[in-house]
Amino acid sequence: MNKDKRSRIFERLRAANPSPTTELVYRTPFELLVAVILSAQATDKGVNKATARLFEVANTPEAILALGEEGLKEHIRTIGLLNTKAKNILKTCALLMAEHGGQVPHERKALEALPGVGRKTANVVLNTAFGEPTMAVDTHIFRVANRTGIATGKTPLAVEQALLRHVPKAFLKDAHHWLILHGRYVCLARKPRCPECPIADLCDYRHKTPATHPAPVAGHRPHRENPEKAI
Repeated sequence: MNKDKRSRIFERLRAANPSPTTELVYRTPFELLVAVILSAQATDKGVNKATARLFEVANTPEAILALGEEGLKEHIRTIGLLNTKAKNILKTCALLMAEHGGQVPHERKALEALPGVGRKTANVVLNTAFGEPTMAVDTHIFRVANRTGIATGKTPLAVEQALLRHVPKAFLKDAHHWLILHGRYVCLARKPRCPECPIADLCDYRHKTPATHPAPVAGHRPHRENPEKAI
C-alpha cells in the first residue's frame, strides 16, 4: 500500500458516495451524542427506532432529566444494556447542564469526561456533529483498514493513528464514514464481497473471495461424461 493507492481508493469511495454520513438519525449534536451512547452493542436501526420515540418527547438534557430513570428507560426499553445506558445518559445530561450550559462540548477532553463517552464516541461526535477530521475506529473500520492495508495496527488506537497519518488530507473528514459503510456492506467479516468491491484491485487482502459461477441458463442441459448412465 502506498500514497497513490490510498488516494485512488478514496477517490473511488467518494465517487460512489459523495456525501457520506452516519446512519443514525439525529438533528442536533445532543441527539447524536445520545444516539451514539445507545449504539454500543446495538444496531443503528434499533437505535433509530428507540430515539424516534424518545426525541419526540425529550431531546434536550433538561427534558431527559425531567423524565427520570424509569421514564427514560420506558422510551429506550428495546436497547441492550438498558440500565447502564440510561444511568450514563442521565449523568451526562446532568453534567452538560452543570458545566456546559446544556450544550455538547466541542473539545475531546470535555467529551470524554462525560459518562458513557469513550474515545470512539467522542470521535463520532467531533466528526459528524462538528466536522472534525477524526477517526472513530469500530470493528468495521479496524477490519477494513487492516485487511486492505490502508492503515494497519494491532489496536483500535494504533489503527486510528495510522489512518490519521496515511489518509490523504482531501479525504480525511469523510474517510471514517466511507470505511465504516464499506465494512458494513461490502468488506464483510466472514465473507467479503470482493467481486462487488470497487477497490478490489487496489486492496492488499490476499484471500479475496472469488466470483460465483453464473446460474445455468433456463432450458440448457449440461454435458455429461456418460449420458447413457443418467437416470
